[in-house]
Amino acid sequence: MYEYLFLFAALIFLYSIFATRIEKMLVNGPFLFMVVGIILGPLVLNAVDLKISGDEYETLANLALALVLFTGAASVDLEVLKSSVTIPARLLFIGLPLTIISGFIAGYFIFNDLLIIELAILATVLAPTDAALGEAVVKDQVVPTKVRNALNVESGLNDGISVPIFLLLLAFLKVHAIDEVTWQFGMGLFAKEIGIGLAVGLVIMYLGAKLLLFAEMRKWIGTAWKPAIVISLALSCFALADILGGSGFIACFTGGFIYGAVNKKYKSNLQEHAEGLGNVLTFLIWIIFGSFIISTYFRDFTWPVLLYSLISLTLVRIVPVMIALTGSKVTLKEKLFIGWFGPRGLASIVFAVMLLDAHLPRENTVILTIICTVMLSVILHGITANPLVNSFKTKNTE
Repeated sequence: MYEYLFLFAALIFLYSIFATRIEKMLVNGPFLFMVVGIILGPLVLNAVDLKISGDEYETLANLALALVLFTGAASVDLEVLKSSVTIPARLLFIGLPLTIISGFIAGYFIFNDLLIIELAILATVLAPTDAALGEAVVKDQVVPTKVRNALNVESGLNDGISVPIFLLLLAFLKVHAIDEVTWQFGMGLFAKEIGIGLAVGLVIMYLGAKLLLFAEMRKWIGTAWKPAIVISLALSCFALADILGGSGFIACFTGGFIYGAVNKKYKSNLQEHAEGLGNVLTFLIWIIFGSFIISTYFRDFTWPVLLYSLISLTLVRIVPVMIALTGSKVTLKEKLFIGWFGPRGLASIVFAVMLLDAHLPRENTVILTIICTVMLSVILHGITANPLVNSFKTKNTE
């Protein structure tokens, strides 16, 4: 156990001190740590044999995603967002449904043995984009502000919106029918997840941010305790929403917005600590993903899985984005950039782990497809992020 702890800590330390240099290359943190996990795992060196349960891995992924969503939302410039709110709204309310529908259609023609409900689950799991994988893009000032804000808001909210849809499909799976009673139950669950998540995020974070501002103005907060403030607020928000039956992801993203709006003056210094912990958890997840998750399912790999993964990352994402942004003031280049940069990551991993308890008839195929798509996304989006960002830099220079 302690040898693994030393290994993970040493890797994170080495990456941290060379992070700026590494991120200017054609790799990013998730890509590097996933590859390290694959090399250390049973597929290559077999140096690491992790014994981790699905619940433990899901908890790690949930906490990491919660912190990433919170800090990402807190960093959004609300004044700028107000002037370009239509873009993320189009992506969420037109692009997201079209992405799920496109993923379902693609799966219908590629997989002959999957049930209709399994195709719908697969399409829903791979619809949300990852705020953590897109961090390098949404924080680079070279990328146009409207594009950065659109990607940030979309990645923050689409996984929270996908959660109740995912749970609705699992409910249909359990009763083996889509009748009126199940539909009413599912829609009630959808409204409950969203409503409670929004309410918890608004109330808890507004009160917490106001109290924080009150204490900060009076110099009551000790320097040693500042790192714990944002972390505890974000995790409390996530946990309370989950306890009450709501979406913790929606709560964290909503709470991040409120925190950023109320604490404009002090937010940057305090949220850096939450970002740091989120990064550590995220890198642990990618190491485990490479060494344990990929190695477990890789032996069942098939060509239809690869085909679907490639289509999911391209046509299934880009075409709905182009349709959703038709008639907007977004240029063709910006549309293609937004369409391509929809990486799949933590949210899809969390959903895949939850499926382990769902007992799908074709569980291996569904989970393997999710894993393959996430793995390809980490690689392809990782190596294309900097070149695509630099293309905006070239344009700005000209």
